[in-house]
Amino acid sequence: MIKFHKKKKDISTDVVINTIWVSAFMAIIFALPPLGLFLGIYFTTGNIILGAIIGFGVHFVILAFSSRISKFLTDVMS
Repeated sequence: MIKFHKKKKDISTDVVINTIWVSAFMAIIFALPPLGLFLGIYFTTGNIILGAIIGFGVHFVILAFSSRISKFLTDVMS
């Protein structure tokens, strides 16, 4: 069972909604560009290996900047 700290029970709904929106936008940013590159390369060249390598590479490069992206989205959303 998960036990929450007593201080964490006073979270406002605005903070929860902001967290959900930021998380949703981060998921979109992390998933769609690599997927688009993967499918674009696969359908234009027919090479699934090249598409997978480039898609994974872009995904991890974007993931390396996740803290900056999160900070930017949090600033924009608040």
